[in-house]
Amino acid sequence: MSTIKTQPEQGELPEDTGAFAWLRALGPRGRRAFGGAFGGYALDSYDFFTLPLSMVAIAAYFSLDSGQTGLLTTVTLVVSAIGGALAGILADRIGRVRALMITVITYALFTVLCGFAPNYETLLVFRALQGLGFGGEWAVGAILVAEYATARHRGRTLGAIQSAWAVGWALAVIVYTLVFQFLDADTAWRVMFWTGALPALLVVYVRRNVTDAPEAAERRRTSRDRGSFTAIFRKDLARTTVFAVLLSTGVQGGYYTLATWVPTYLKSERGLTVVGTGGYLAFLISGAFIGYLTGGYLTDVLGRKKNIALFAVLSAGCILAYTNIPAGADGLLLVLGFPLGFCMSAIFSGFGSFLAELYPTAVRGTGQGFTYNTGRAVGAFFPTLVGFLAGSWGVGGALVFGAVGYGLAVVALLGLPETRGRELV
Repeated sequence: MSTIKTQPEQGELPEDTGAFAWLRALGPRGRRAFGGAFGGYALDSYDFFTLPLSMVAIAAYFSLDSGQTGLLTTVTLVVSAIGGALAGILADRIGRVRALMITVITYALFTVLCGFAPNYETLLVFRALQGLGFGGEWAVGAILVAEYATARHRGRTLGAIQSAWAVGWALAVIVYTLVFQFLDADTAWRVMFWTGALPALLVVYVRRNVTDAPEAAERRRTSRDRGSFTAIFRKDLARTTVFAVLLSTGVQGGYYTLATWVPTYLKSERGLTVVGTGGYLAFLISGAFIGYLTGGYLTDVLGRKKNIALFAVLSAGCILAYTNIPAGADGLLLVLGFPLGFCMSAIFSGFGSFLAELYPTAVRGTGQGFTYNTGRAVGAFFPTLVGFLAGSWGVGGALVFGAVGYGLAVVALLGLPETRGRELV
């Protein structure tokens, strides 16, 4: 038996199928855009985690109860919906790169100012304003890179951008460990916020090296609908917008339920002492990083909808697994930290490409910024609901409500088209 190997036509380059074909396919300008978006999202993550990591010290310093400390996170996520929608409109009207710089400067500035807060009320205001930049950066950076990426590689390219979240999270944990080891807690939490000035260096890089994708920029400039908020609710896009919001709400509601309540449940109700230690976080963050990359690959292979549905089911399974861990099984907890981080993160990998492909260039920023961040804002209330239900159901019983979020995501997929291989127009 013999096989015939098909040769490329004369003058035609052979197909690039290597592990980093997606990166080479971006071209020089696209790779610079990738660097800017990756750095922006990593530092976005870093600035976000300065608060949760410092929460105990902040609560002690200002004598806060659990409701007040929780509000600091909730207000960030809720205001991020406004920031995301505004950043999306800006991205369509003034360009992706300019909007990206504005979002980075915004979240960096107000993160630093949090470190100077003299009281809880001021901290709450600064943290809310930080949410404006936090909500907008991902949508703008993802669109910038999506418009450089080829249809064949767009899923894994945007999955790689998503992996920056785990990188920034890990960096925040490292800095937190060092700062709180060498400084007293009353000073350390302020220093953590002051290190949020790091993104200012990224703005210099973006300003000098990154430009919008030329073809997309031209289509945007010649469109009458550029940056029109009402356009994403017109007859041909209204259904897409509604179901994309439901999808984002379900996925992020499930994510924030797990991220907020699993550590509390394992510590308070199961007596597992390893929660919050470096080992647990290492498994969780490494799982998240690999999950983002794997999910990005699978979203190109399986399709956007199948990838999200697969990991919605697996993430819901993680909830059931965690609520059935035997008391004192610290070793099992460490092992399960990896699949928890993996599944919770892999489901997000398809969002950047999927949302970008659902909207035309003129309103891509508006649509993606609004749908993703509205979902984030509504999803932020899922942990609050779990908190109320915990009084009668127990944290473990209430935690199952997080699976409802993932179920909502699967239902939302029924109203959205498959977009794998779709060219951006």
